[in-house]
Amino acid sequence: MDLLQKTALVTGGAGLIGANLCRRLLAEGYRVICLDNFYTSYEASIVSLHGHPCFEFVLHDVTQPFDIPTDEIYHLAAPASPVHYQKDPIYTSKTIVFGTLNALECAKQYQAKLLLSSTSEIYGDPVEHPQRESYHGNVNPNGPRACYDESKRCAETLCSDYRRRYGTDTKVVRIFNTYGPYMDSRDGRVVSEFITKMLDDCHIVVHGNGKQTRSFCFVDDLVDGIRLMMESDEAGPINLGNPQEITVLQLAHEVAEQLGLQVSMQYGEAVVDEPSRRRPDITLAKTLLDWQPKISLCEGIGRTIEYFRQVD
Repeated sequence: MDLLQKTALVTGGAGLIGANLCRRLLAEGYRVICLDNFYTSYEASIVSLHGHPCFEFVLHDVTQPFDIPTDEIYHLAAPASPVHYQKDPIYTSKTIVFGTLNALECAKQYQAKLLLSSTSEIYGDPVEHPQRESYHGNVNPNGPRACYDESKRCAETLCSDYRRRYGTDTKVVRIFNTYGPYMDSRDGRVVSEFITKMLDDCHIVVHGNGKQTRSFCFVDDLVDGIRLMMESDEAGPINLGNPQEITVLQLAHEVAEQLGLQVSMQYGEAVVDEPSRRRPDITLAKTLLDWQPKISLCEGIGRTIEYFRQVD
């Protein structure tokens, strides 16, 4: 093996972001170790990588310690959609908090760089709009989403403390809504939900009045930002997301238009503690990483629809 070849450990490597990141790292010449337990992901997303000479899969739960020599750790492991993280909220908290501690211990042992995938959810239902990294958020610590929101806030704290106490090279990115190939069709996220329902010619359910806004970033753009962050000298946190803000209803019409359908919608109850507006301020990403999204919503939705058609 090339002694100069870098090794990257990707926890949660079979998920949406992880599966795309593993492919990017392999294309860049890395040796990639993908660690996952398939709690919210599927082996199908990485099965095509098993024959790659520089790819290794480790079946492991990040709530348990792991000792894997590596140069870089991309710590993505976490149930990321409400459907998944509310299924077992205590396990969600364990996965994020214990998992981050275990990843940090591994990074400390091998003097590896560690990038934490934090989330826009740490801003809660924001009273500041768009959200800057200096905004401390408006989170309900006792609500049904708190297991995810508050655990990610704790994970950021742990990264900061390891950096201060041990000099661990930690990096934190706050990821806003991301979509694209290797999404789980059953994760309950609005993009996958709308596409799969419309492909099956089913009614779609919009929670609330549909005027709540989101900002959707195509996964290739996000992976670009993650790689730039890892190669930078920045610690973060830095927002990574698409600043184009649209309503949930506008998203539904975009998907329907690309499928050549008349959208048929039903309205359900609003989700408890769901943010009414979500849009990143990416000034820091532009300034410090020279990063901003390049792929339009129209193109990204088209590519995601094509992926779902292929795996159907």
